[in-house]
Amino acid sequence: MTKDFEEFIQSDIPILFDFTAEWCEPCKKQAVQLRKLVDVFDEDQLIVIQIDIDKNHRLTKSLKVDQVPTLMLYQGGQMLWRKTGGEWADVLTRIIKEKVVL
Repeated sequence: MTKDFEEFIQSDIPILFDFTAEWCEPCKKQAVQLRKLVDVFDEDQLIVIQIDIDKNHRLTKSLKVDQVPTLMLYQGGQMLWRKTGGEWADVLTRIIKEKVVL
């Protein structure tokens, strides 16, 4: 992992990473679902970050991201959940509420 990533995931605010690529059609559908999370969580409850795998080779290699979309949920430096493949907004909402301390 990169030093910046290591520091960033230490946040007490949960962070949902979406590893994506511009050429990935399922990733575009996932982005729509992620935008729906804005209606559920305030800025101080969840941060959503998209990471382009084609522009972040070192990070994606260190995290063993070999398919997109890949979703990862971190809080306080710990990975709480990971999934390769898309997920619906309502399922993500349930997972986030189950896994994180809000």
